This record gives sequence, C-alpha cells and structure tokens, in this order.
Amino acid sequence: MADFNKSTVLVTGAGGRTGQIVYKKLKERSDQYIARGLVRTQESKEKIGGADDVYVGDIRNFDAIVPPIQGIDALIILTSAVDWIGQKNQIDAAKAAGVKHIVLVGSMGGTNPNHPLNSLGNGNILIWKRKAEQYLADSGIPYTIIRAGGLQDKEGGVRELLIGKDDELLQLETRTLPRADVAEVSIQAVQFEEAKNKAFDLASKPEGTAAPTKDFKALFSQVTTRF
Repeated sequence: MADFNKSTVLVTGAGGRTGQIVYKKLKERSDQYIARGLVRTQESKEKIGGADDVYVGDIRNFDAIVPPIQGIDALIILTSAVDWIGQKNQIDAAKAAGVKHIVLVGSMGGTNPNHPLNSLGNGNILIWKRKAEQYLADSGIPYTIIRAGGLQDKEGGVRELLIGKDDELLQLETRTLPRADVAEVSIQAVQFEEAKNKAFDLASKPEGTAAPTKDFKALFSQVTTRF
C-alpha cells in the first residue's frame, strides 16, 4: 500500500561517492522518504547494502530506467554529465512517468563563457553538461539545478553554504564544499517550493568561520536565476 505521507525519491548514480551519501541520508529519514537507488553494476549495489530498493541498470538503456522510475515523486540525478544520452533518458522517462521534481547535480564551470575553465580543454564536458541542464529546464518538469564547487570528503553540516551564479564563486578562495553538504542540499531541494525551477552554484565558507547553514528554505529563497 502506498504511503501518501512520504515522498518516494530515486537517486541515480547511487553507487558514486556523493550518490551513496544521498541514498544513505534518504534511508535514515524513512519517516519522510521512501528511498530508491539506481546503480550500474551488481557490485555497486552490494557496496551500498544490496537492498531491494536498489536497481541495477545502464542509464543509456531507456528500458532499464523505466522500472525504478515508476511511482516516484522526485528524481535526484547524480550520474555523469558526460553521458548525454543517459541524462536525456532519465529526463524523458521521468516526464513519461509523471515525476513531480528533478534535482540535477553537476559542477560549476561553463555558465560564464568568459571564464578560463571554458578554454582549458574542458569544452566537451561543459557542452554536454549545459545541454543536459537546458534539456531539463525545457522539459516542463519542475527542476532544481545544483552546480557544485570542488567536492571534499569532509564532514557536512558545519559550514555556511554560499549560493552564486555565472561561476562567480570560482573567484573565491573557498570554492569547495563537502560532498555531504551537496547531498543535503539535494534532498532539501525536494522539500521546498523555493527550490523549484531554479539553478545555482554552490560552495561553502571554511569550517569555523561562520554559522553553519540550517535554514534551507532561506537558502533557496536567495536564488533568483532559473538557468
């Protein structure tokens, strides 16, 4: 029987370093969420616990995406932006299934055509990343696009998070943040209307230099850019 008080959330790329954290956080909040994961191999499934709610499939195969995406409320995409077909497949399958919200997690770089990153041999990656973001924004599905700074394997929840646009945060000395904070922001985005139909860059101040971010509704309210 469906639990209408909980949101069913699928994390694709759940075997990756950030995806694992998102999946674990969702499982820990079983009073709020019904977690699902999609990984590429059986080995990855075993690595994150091997539960029945973890599906094995290749996002480049549209038919493999359909079963895990059926009946979900939200989709958090943590698969590589390089795989344009896979990203497109996920968005198309979500649209066909009536998914209410997609959170696409990527990286900073590429939004400002004058930024040096765009001339450092990253061109193809940035092109595919932007193409996936644009496709999502044009899909008609409510979305949140998170462009994270450099990812650190450090404790989350102990830093002030910074919102930016057009790669402006890349000018800061602290243009990094823990994976755990990216994971938290991804899940919080599912909860708040203030996060819908918005795109933003994300970084953090160094630990101990400012009060940790706790009010995510206020954080998302800072965002004024749709793309």
